[in-house]
Amino acid sequence: MSEKIRVLLNEEEVCKKIREIGEQISKDYEGKTVHLICVLKGGVFFTCELAKRITVPVTMDFMSVSSYGDETSSSGVVRIVKDLDESLEGKDVLIVEDIIDSGRTLSHLLEILKQRNPNSLRLCTLLDKPERRVKDVKVDYVCFNIPDEFVVGYGLDYAQKYRNLPYIGVVELS
Repeated sequence: MSEKIRVLLNEEEVCKKIREIGEQISKDYEGKTVHLICVLKGGVFFTCELAKRITVPVTMDFMSVSSYGDETSSSGVVRIVKDLDESLEGKDVLIVEDIIDSGRTLSHLLEILKQRNPNSLRLCTLLDKPERRVKDVKVDYVCFNIPDEFVVGYGLDYAQKYRNLPYIGVVELS
């Protein structure tokens, strides 16, 4: 089976929207420090670009949560691969995710993090597939709502490939 990548969102569109979201987050967290939690691996590209565009103080930690493996659809089984290094107690936390579709992973993650007593807990995603939602998850900041297609690039992968694409593309298998 071979793969072809069709451009869904070009690099300029992605950069423009990240800048806009960074400005909004900066306004919403004015006078505060925002603690970004990057959901690895896919979220690292988006988190780094977003952090550069936030003007309030930023701290950062990393967590790895998976429900995909090497498949193109969520298995529904969520596992924590890497937990946080720092306490969330009293912090204004913003979870940064590459994509939200079923909501299973984020629903599970939000429940875990709420128990760690942050001052506030919000969610930001580069891509959202609301029509795929099976768990209700409130997303505070969304760069793009996209159709139900399997996407890669800008941190998103297919079997660990294509993360480094500077745009969002759709995987077409033939």
